[in-house]
Amino acid sequence: MGLLLMGIIMLASWFVGYQLKNKFEKYSKVHLRNGLSGAEIATKMLHDHGIYDVKVISTPGRLTDHYNPADKTVNLSEAVYNERNAAAAAVATHEVGHAVQHATAYHWLNMRSKLVPVVSIASNLVQWVLLAGVLLINTFPQLLLIGIVLFALTTIFSVVTLPVEYDASHRALKWLETKNMVTREELAGAKDSLTWAARTYLVAALSSIGTLLYYVMMYMGRRE
Repeated sequence: MGLLLMGIIMLASWFVGYQLKNKFEKYSKVHLRNGLSGAEIATKMLHDHGIYDVKVISTPGRLTDHYNPADKTVNLSEAVYNERNAAAAAVATHEVGHAVQHATAYHWLNMRSKLVPVVSIASNLVQWVLLAGVLLINTFPQLLLIGIVLFALTTIFSVVTLPVEYDASHRALKWLETKNMVTREELAGAKDSLTWAARTYLVAALSSIGTLLYYVMMYMGRRE
């Protein structure tokens, strides 16, 4: 049952990733009538929320977009930073959504930020502890239990990430609509893109939960 669950989750992850790639390719061809680039849209959204101490910068790579609360920068991949299409608008405003969360002390973001140091340590150790725990399950089951606790921390982080990501997308779409930044067609494209992007986090959380349950069942079913 555990292997079947993992197989289903892997298939779902592949499907969501495939759909996300197709959606962004599709909406990258929907050019914005306002003529603004992702960087310009991000800057405008920041200013509309009274945020002037956050910089919008370009970062190398693809799908490298993120908000860095440490140095208050909205990092947009080169395509998003320069392009003027619905996909770029969706990504840019989503990342600014995180900056708005930071500025307003959004509680789920604060909780995730507090988990980062612990999860960083746990994620570096968990695979080795779990591997050793599985190999020694009948002679030293406590090691697997330690691995389960470490993995549980990363699972909690994945679950806490969900409201953070969904809220950032909600803020992005609300701003795009209320400020009349995009046409109805462009808004629909941005919403579709962000919906599939959010599903990647949902699948990741479900995968983490499923994997955690798998190890728990292994621990509970060990030979005494």
